Amino acid sequence: MNSRPFQINSYSLSHVGCVRRLNEDRYYADPKTGIWVVADGMGGHDAGDLASEAIVQGLRDLKDATSAVSLDEQFRERILRANAQIRQLSIDRGNVVIGSTVVGLLCFGDAYRCIWSGDSRAYLLRGDTLTQLSRDHTEVQDLFDRGMLTSEEAANYPRKNVITSAVGVSENPHFDVADGRVQTGDTFLLCSDGLTTHVSNPEIGEIMAGRRVREMCECLIELALDRGGTDNVTVNAVQFHASKATIPVNFLEQA
Repeated sequence: MNSRPFQINSYSLSHVGCVRRLNEDRYYADPKTGIWVVADGMGGHDAGDLASEAIVQGLRDLKDATSAVSLDEQFRERILRANAQIRQLSIDRGNVVIGSTVVGLLCFGDAYRCIWSGDSRAYLLRGDTLTQLSRDHTEVQDLFDRGMLTSEEAANYPRKNVITSAVGVSENPHFDVADGRVQTGDTFLLCSDGLTTHVSNPEIGEIMAGRRVREMCECLIELALDRGGTDNVTVNAVQFHASKATIPVNFLEQA
């Protein structure tokens, strides 16, 4: 049992948007095992919904972790299994490109690990400060980080939606991680780029502040839809409140 020194409230919501007919986003939330996920099937490609579905379905048989290392290993094993399934689907359909982004929040004890591939994002609201935990795996982000684009140029870059990493597009997908310790009152948000295309980071932080998870999810999606909803939009929010339970082990000690 993944006990932790917090009471956890979480809520997830997804909408097809105002333009697309098929929702290729998927989400997963399991406070018992300590895993929350958003997966965004690659738009414009065949079977993006099957790719994101393979990711979340693979997580449904997870066992209770006995350590942070165990939780991380189980998560990665399921994602790699989904990666193999998606690649086989691609072969079966004539080697078409099929894939999905994924962003996950893993919590064990008082620790969290944010793990991602692609441009679905993870945020942490702590007090009045919103921090973007993930870094987009996109062509425009790489160029910006290398100093080849200014902020204004990046905002208007014609290929800013081109991702450089995703599950299903290579034999060994690339992941980045961000680790930290959970504090009472923390709120995490996972989302697909259908949100961040229309809603800025400051606006996300403003909407998250002072709201319960259901209300913040509803308000975020409503704003994205009001501004055009050009893509599927999915949000997965998690709040941590005080609890008497304690457990000392965490990712930072066992990494």
